[in-house]
Amino acid sequence: MTALVIFAILAVLLLTGMPVSIALGLTVFSFLFAMTDIPLDSIALKLFTGIEKFEIMAIPFFILAGNFLTHGGVARRIIRFVTSMIGHWYGGMGLAAVVACAMFAAISGSSPATVMAVGSILIPAMVAQGYPVKFGTGVIATSGGLGILIPPSIVMVMYAVATSGMVVTGPDGGPIMSASIGTLFMAGVIPGLMLATMLGATTTYRAWKNDYPRMPRASWRERWRAFRESVWGLMLIVIIMGGIYGGIFTPTEAAAVSAVYAFVIAVWVYKDIRLREVPKVLLTSAAMSAMLLYIITNAVMFAFILTSEQIPQAVSAWIVDMGLGKIGFLMAVNIILLVIGMVMEPSAIILIMAPILFPVAMKLGVDPVHFGIMLVVNMEVGLCTPPVGLNLYVASSLSKLGLTDVTKATWPWLLTALIFLMLVTYIPDISLFLPRLLGMM
Repeated sequence: MTALVIFAILAVLLLTGMPVSIALGLTVFSFLFAMTDIPLDSIALKLFTGIEKFEIMAIPFFILAGNFLTHGGVARRIIRFVTSMIGHWYGGMGLAAVVACAMFAAISGSSPATVMAVGSILIPAMVAQGYPVKFGTGVIATSGGLGILIPPSIVMVMYAVATSGMVVTGPDGGPIMSASIGTLFMAGVIPGLMLATMLGATTTYRAWKNDYPRMPRASWRERWRAFRESVWGLMLIVIIMGGIYGGIFTPTEAAAVSAVYAFVIAVWVYKDIRLREVPKVLLTSAAMSAMLLYIITNAVMFAFILTSEQIPQAVSAWIVDMGLGKIGFLMAVNIILLVIGMVMEPSAIILIMAPILFPVAMKLGVDPVHFGIMLVVNMEVGLCTPPVGLNLYVASSLSKLGLTDVTKATWPWLLTALIFLMLVTYIPDISLFLPRLLGMM
């Protein structure tokens, strides 16, 4: 009954159109004043200790790095390099969009930023080349979702933060620790490359079926020139992943290094950003970071209320008693998250649902890393589904198509992503192979 009251209050507030962060905060305080005797002092203490985590610092740094790269022309140079390599294949520019999204995802950590950076260049270029605007829009909108699956990923950081410090038990009654950010990053590499390959295959098939135009084959001199121009941006992938795996720095320190590196190459190497424009980039990044941190703050309080009322434990016992088993539970989670993903933003979903679903998954024997990657893929699909799919709105603004047309344009690639979701859900080794190979598990 307590759980129903809490979620009923939250649902009513969200239906009014209120921002998620404010709805979470009002739900907590409404419940505190009306239905519980938890002292407000403990809430204030939890409010500060809940966000006093070293891992959370990674979020503003990755956002800052992504903004420097987006404004600094790195995406344009990566696109030129990829197009020179595979532009002459069937659907070459569409396939280049998938690869460029995968590469930019590996240095930005944000899905909408990936759609904006790659789509603003490639959608007009594809139309000029003779591709239908719906084809280019569908490719970019869905491939941009790789921004939260291929590390570094802000959503993975959110999952690690939302589940850190939770005391959960496995099927044998033993304690289970939540997944670390570094392990999640490594676990996202193979799924990210696998999904990029599947999206690329879908792109090539549709281009071949409809006989879309192909670009002239670039010479090796042109390819070398494009690679030299893009190498400074590509090096950021090596710095982040190599630094984390090599034990040189933690994921949070990697985020700080990437922000400094992105600043240096955008201002002094590529010189696409002038020093007087840097404050504008800093302010934009600060605004985005403040928005996410405000959501985290209220979500921490919301999770505290749930935990103090023993709601995750009660939900866990209820689902286990239903006898769904691991297979049924994972399918139910996918359905729930896909539905919620249509109306909420990924970070808010992770912060609200992860503390509830995580204990149940651990009780049923699901690996915390595998479960995290599964949630991230669900969020990726949610970014491409109406009515609140952020990628759809960004792609719509770039292509000038209506939301309905953009939604129709994405369906072949969205179906591919749903097939991939089923593979990730029921084949844990897709997520766990690389972390195990590297000795991180």
